[in-house]
Amino acid sequence: MISFNPLFDKLSTIVHRPVHSILTQSDDRWEVAQADDNHVPPAVFLPGQLERIEDTEFAPVDAVIRSFRGDFVVHESPTYAHRFRDVDLVDGVIYSKQGRHHLRARQSRSISYNKPTEAMSGVMYESWIGNRWFGSWLREDCLTYLLTEPFGQPVTTASEPSGHVPRYESLLGMAPKRITNVHFDELILFEDLPNNSGKADRARDARKRLLAGKTIEPLPGVFILRGQSGDARVLENERQIAEKLSDTYGFHILDPASASVDQIALICGQANIIAGVEGSHLAHGLVMMPPHATLFVIQPPSRTVAVLKVVTDRQDQRYAFVVGEGTQHKFRVDWEDIRRTLDLLG
Repeated sequence: MISFNPLFDKLSTIVHRPVHSILTQSDDRWEVAQADDNHVPPAVFLPGQLERIEDTEFAPVDAVIRSFRGDFVVHESPTYAHRFRDVDLVDGVIYSKQGRHHLRARQSRSISYNKPTEAMSGVMYESWIGNRWFGSWLREDCLTYLLTEPFGQPVTTASEPSGHVPRYESLLGMAPKRITNVHFDELILFEDLPNNSGKADRARDARKRLLAGKTIEPLPGVFILRGQSGDARVLENERQIAEKLSDTYGFHILDPASASVDQIALICGQANIIAGVEGSHLAHGLVMMPPHATLFVIQPPSRTVAVLKVVTDRQDQRYAFVVGEGTQHKFRVDWEDIRRTLDLLG
């Protein structure tokens, strides 16, 4: 049997008719974590840093600055589970009778597909951003996986894992079924964006799993090198800043490209400060660092983001930052700005 769901999806775009979010069309919905009202603390930063911000990513400039200034209350919605019946997963898109849910970019431009012959029931934990950025997978999708455990077989469209992913999956107890095109008799999805206390509890559970059985010595700080990895955010004097932090404050310099997950856990698990250029590589330290530790982020002026501050806010940790000078492709930060910001941390 042939389905023309991709054609309907495309036509809705052409005629500017919105396709309903699949999460508004579920057959059943229930709450798995309660709503909260949480105070957003201010970040730690020097006078004049906000004025260096030229452009932002993922949120408007005023929203990013508001997050950095903090001192307001945000309402975090409940976390919901949604049950769907009779849906197709084809080429990274979940098709229901009323909506669509994209997990990744489509590989095919076809306006139709053959209905999948494999049928199953499952629980989906992955997200578009988790498939796009390793850091989002580690700090968000892995927490959603922890919601799947009571509800059935976790499933993912991700291919066989590589790099650090297999060890993270092992330590976190993740054993998903890897699928491509299937029909779901029943599928459960989670609405897990809110940073409520339930999500914070899962983050603490994840850290406990990652550090289990390890004897970890406290460190004053860790600088996690970014280098040339990921989207372009090149700090020209990254190595000099890292070495200065090591010589002056006793920071450990960590290159995640050459370290195992277990080595990262031993280095970051009791660090007082995790520092580095903004990016997914900082998630290694963010998921390992202890309560009340500080994430110290070096921001490019043309791609400043507050995404990681949302995480430290949820986990009762501090967030400090400096903004460099230049562009996201090539920028520098002054050592005195680093030193003076560390002084603010006490």
